[in-house]
Amino acid sequence: MNWDDTRIFLALTRTPSLRAAARSLGVDQATVGRRLNALESELGAKLFLRAKDGYLLTAAGETALAAARRMESAALELRTKIEGQDEHPGGLVRVTSTDSIAIDLLLPAVEQLQQQWPNIRVDLEVSTQLLSLSRRQVDIAFRNVRPDAPDLVVRRVAAWPVGLFASEAYLARFGEPVPEDELRGHHLVVYAPYLEQGPFLTMAGVPARQARIAMTVRSSLLVRKAVAAGIGLGEMPVWMGEREGLVRIWPQRRRPNDYEVWQVMHPDLQRTARVRAAAQFLSAAFEVE
Repeated sequence: MNWDDTRIFLALTRTPSLRAAARSLGVDQATVGRRLNALESELGAKLFLRAKDGYLLTAAGETALAAARRMESAALELRTKIEGQDEHPGGLVRVTSTDSIAIDLLLPAVEQLQQQWPNIRVDLEVSTQLLSLSRRQVDIAFRNVRPDAPDLVVRRVAAWPVGLFASEAYLARFGEPVPEDELRGHHLVVYAPYLEQGPFLTMAGVPARQARIAMTVRSSLLVRKAVAAGIGLGEMPVWMGEREGLVRIWPQRRRPNDYEVWQVMHPDLQRTARVRAAAQFLSAAFEVE
């Protein structure tokens, strides 16, 4: 028995007419009649006697009613279980991000998530590689570059201004740079991919032709820590530099492009209760001053 046909059969056992059954199901009367005929044809038996006072079950109909009630009970049990999972989501959620985002934002967010939904387990992988959501290597990704895959759900969760920072020890040794000197005599800590993006390096929008690159790294966290160690000047989101206790150079200047963060999910997974709950908590963590 098809469940859609079974619903119509059950409705007819509880109402006196095709019209009443149709109204209770939110369909038209012709649909009820057509589906009932199809069900009787499939079973090879008449399920109802058409009487003046309504539809009366035949012997075959009585047998079918017992089976239909079991189907209905199973459907209701399944619905209750699924709705219970939505009310109390649990299971594994795989998340990937950069190290800075993970340490500064996601770890506190996961702690708050655990308070609300203790049955959700988060597997957090720190990586600059673009792990595949399409192949289900990860459920939620936080990326600095907006993916152009049309089959993914992408939302920008942050756009932070980027400034130039130094440690107090570095400034005591080298002094504060002058924009017109193109950072002559100064050392830089550079996020390596930036060197691959243009013909020459700039820091906070100022050409850095006269500077010496002291260190390149492929981690935004290492940029911060290297600058804090006094190795050189470095760019980073303003709030991160301030949280690190660094000195902002040229507060009136910033990198032309903000530091953007994109939350990326597969469209099927965003409708999963545990992934939706985790995404809500994790994305809220990016609302920093």
